[in-house]
Amino acid sequence: MIVIGADTHKKTHALAAIDAGTGEVRGEREIAADDAGHRLALRWAHDIDPEVVWALEDCRHVSHHLERSLVTAGERVVRVTPRLMGESRRGERQAGKSDQIDARAVARAVLKEGVEKFPPAHLDEQAMEIRLLCDHREDQVAEINRLTNRLRWNLVILDPALEASIPPRKMDFPGQLDRVARRLRKMEPCARVRIAKEQVKAIREISRHSRLLKRELHALVAAHRPQLLAELGCSTITAAILIGQTAGAERFPTDAHFARMAGVAPIPASSGKTDRHRLHRGGNRRINRALHVIAITRGRWDPATKAYLQRKEAEGKNRMEALRCLKRQLARRFHRLLMQPAARAATRPAIPINAAISAPRLTSEQLLGAVRRP
Repeated sequence: MIVIGADTHKKTHALAAIDAGTGEVRGEREIAADDAGHRLALRWAHDIDPEVVWALEDCRHVSHHLERSLVTAGERVVRVTPRLMGESRRGERQAGKSDQIDARAVARAVLKEGVEKFPPAHLDEQAMEIRLLCDHREDQVAEINRLTNRLRWNLVILDPALEASIPPRKMDFPGQLDRVARRLRKMEPCARVRIAKEQVKAIREISRHSRLLKRELHALVAAHRPQLLAELGCSTITAAILIGQTAGAERFPTDAHFARMAGVAPIPASSGKTDRHRLHRGGNRRINRALHVIAITRGRWDPATKAYLQRKEAEGKNRMEALRCLKRQLARRFHRLLMQPAARAATRPAIPINAAISAPRLTSEQLLGAVRRP
């Protein structure tokens, strides 16, 4: 068996074939980052050895096309984090940095850790669509936050009393925007007033698209994994994050693998008579945050979860340690739910979808450009 490490780039990919038994370099090659290059890589790899594992550095904005081609061709593909690749490269005999050195480091990182410890890449078109829409909505929410902050600073200069009367984190509420718009219409025209008016229009437009995206996400989640929406503390956005970031729970043979990826697997930190586990700072932090939100919500509203946390605190754990135990249990439960097909789960009614959802989605830059046009 050989492990082929790939250092992926926008126009080319560097490949290095490492023998799994001896660690010997069996071959190196550079290919074009297109379909023809991917077919050439497949022929080259299977000419070296019929049993191949592909190890790609986890930079999916440049490795996605190669990963999709390999998985579609039935190849086994694993993803290697840049941290593991960097540690492996520091152990190379050859000093310096190049694409081929990085490709060898990616392959040797897999051999060092063990191929079986890396979940195979998995194509899940529905999960990818949910992930892309969820990321797009998060970009829109971030743009709304930036615009509201800039609008506040403009109001500090234009009308300090009005700015002070708007509570924190409520500037983007429709009622508050109406107040600001009415006040701006009464002011003398100037550059700052014009900018503030454009910011109000942009916030309204992006907020409208963000709401439509949330409703569209609810429909997609309800069709893909409706059982998640029935869980206490798991909102539409939280469920979308879990589905999109997991990218197919079938990649993880057990809930322990999923917990490790989510950053909620316990890490021993014991010494002498002290027996404890410390915080896991690795893993997918977005899944970790989603599980944390669910844990906090259940800790407040679910009697069974409250009793569990109290029991853990009675064992000598502090509140954060008890929450970590809870998140590990939630990882077990949500791994099982993500494995279940939609047909097996009872679903609650989905929000009706407005026909406007099918309208093309605009970026924040396009929206800002639109409101600036006369």
